[in-house]
Amino acid sequence: MGNREVLIGEAAALGSAFVIPFNSMLAVNAPSFSRSIHVNVIPTGGALVGKSTRTSKQESATLSLVHPNAGGIDAGARQHYVAVPQDRDSPCVRNFGCTTPELLAMAQWLKKCRVDTVAVEATGVYWVALARVLEEEEIEVKLVDPRQARALPGRKTDVKDCQWLQQLHAHGLLAAAFRPDAQMEPLRTLWRHRAALVIDASTAIQHMQKALTQMNLQLHTVLSDISGVSGMAMVRAILAGERDPEILLGHLRPNCKGTREQFLAALSAHYRDDLLFLLRQAVERYDFVHGQIARCDAALEAHLKTLPSKVERAAQAAPIHAKRRAKPRKNQPHFDLRGELIALTGVDLTQIEGIEALTAFTVISEQGHDMSRFPTAKHFASHLGLCPNHKITGGRIKSRKTRHVSRRAATALRVAAQSLRKSDSALGAFYRRIAIKHGVPKAITAAANKLAKLIYHLLKNGEDYIKTGQEEYERRHNEHQQKLLARLARKHGLELLDPQTGQIL
Repeated sequence: MGNREVLIGEAAALGSAFVIPFNSMLAVNAPSFSRSIHVNVIPTGGALVGKSTRTSKQESATLSLVHPNAGGIDAGARQHYVAVPQDRDSPCVRNFGCTTPELLAMAQWLKKCRVDTVAVEATGVYWVALARVLEEEEIEVKLVDPRQARALPGRKTDVKDCQWLQQLHAHGLLAAAFRPDAQMEPLRTLWRHRAALVIDASTAIQHMQKALTQMNLQLHTVLSDISGVSGMAMVRAILAGERDPEILLGHLRPNCKGTREQFLAALSAHYRDDLLFLLRQAVERYDFVHGQIARCDAALEAHLKTLPSKVERAAQAAPIHAKRRAKPRKNQPHFDLRGELIALTGVDLTQIEGIEALTAFTVISEQGHDMSRFPTAKHFASHLGLCPNHKITGGRIKSRKTRHVSRRAATALRVAAQSLRKSDSALGAFYRRIAIKHGVPKAITAAANKLAKLIYHLLKNGEDYIKTGQEEYERRHNEHQQKLLARLARKHGLELLDPQTGQIL
């Protein structure tokens, strides 16, 4: 065809003013977000052969700037790529290292470019030091979910990523991720570290049990927990050189179940020096980790003392509402965790069925105790991923599956919800009803949703929890079902009668 332009459709018949060059269409770039996007549909003013002569009205769609002084940062392990509006500097994208002097230089360049807010993807921990430096320089840092800022196909480079973030943030298309305040952030860090230490201790126990099993010391068949008082006493005696099952049996506590013959058979073993070496190292690791847990508990308690108290700590020695004494747990902190929680929040979350001090502290350390950041209890439950995620197409709900989110608080509430299976409370009755109707997994999520909403209301309103029994819950549920049936009967021109009184329901 040479240099002759290819004409599309019937536009060729309308003259050169309506010619659309095909080659030019292929070269057209997508509209830039650096300014407001303004799309106009202009009437042609002429009638096409065989087409309607109705003239279309001019339509306009505008995406306005919300944050004109916004920047975007693609954080990395070795360097950060920073983008500012195109009219602020040339080039508008620069990269900085991760050292503190370079982060300070980044902050000064952003201030020079009159940038007062930046968007950063929440990837790993690379953003932590960056956010701290920028916030100290009074630059707002908006941490965003990487799924919200996913780049278009063919635009995946560090330079394009930071520009894309800047454009989305400038037009207000990014929602900030949840971040705890400055007082609660150390609490979250220490509590997460403590959870990791508990996992390390459990790994050491597994190594101990593996070494014992390889020597055919079948302690796990007669003891429910080899890391208990009796189990550890026997293991330490073995490491001290004791091999006689009769003497090892002397370390057994009276409350242990099992017969004497069973314990003697389990303690008869074939000892090997290499496996004893592995057992010794596993025990040393177990003791070392537990020492770290104790020191972490001391740091947690010290930080809790520095937080503002809503209730006098001395009053926590004898709380108003006594809670049923729970079975002691091995991983319980070495201080009065429940009392510190009441002092911090002003309410006793452990009065809720299924909520223990460890669960409540996990929720508080992850989400904080200031519920004003969530407009309603439903928003809080949605943030935790404990509610249906409706996907609606064509006016029909295609899916109700919950969102796949990683929230430690949600995991703790799901575990707490499982303990309601045998509870004689209203929450227990609700759990069993949903489990029969929809299955156990959905019942766990639904009960965790209830627990999250109860925690929200107690923290926001400072109210005491009022327990409701199973009988009261069933009575209310039956009344609700009767109202639904009566409404359905009236809809079809029928009436429901009370069989005892004959009155219309």
